[in-house]
Amino acid sequence: MGIQDIIEGKKQWRAHMARVKALPPDYRIVYKEIQKYLFKVGPIDLFDGSLLTGIVDFFEEGVAAGKGVLELLGNDVAAFCDDLIKDSRTYAEIYQESINGESGKAEK
Repeated sequence: MGIQDIIEGKKQWRAHMARVKALPPDYRIVYKEIQKYLFKVGPIDLFDGSLLTGIVDFFEEGVAAGKGVLELLGNDVAAFCDDLIKDSRTYAEIYQESINGESGKAEK
C-alpha cells in the first residue's frame, strides 16, 4: 500500500463521513452504534467499503421515503447487524481457528 492509496482512502472515508453527517440525528446515532458494533465484531470484508457505504445508501433511501430509522431496522439494531454479516467471516473466527489449530498440533 503506497502513500497514494492511503491518501485516496482518507478522501473516501471523509466523503463517507460527510454523507453520515448529512443524515438526520436519529439516523446518525444509529449509524454510529452500527459502526461501533461492526468494528468490534470485525467482519473481514468491513474495510472494503461496501458494507458501511451500503448502510448509508439504505439510510438515505429511508430518509427520502420519510421513514424513521427504527422503521427500517426494527427495534433490535444488533440483530440487524448480525443479519448483515451472517455470511461473513470475522477476525474473531480466524483467531479462534488459529488457536484450535495450534492446540491440536501441540497435543500430537
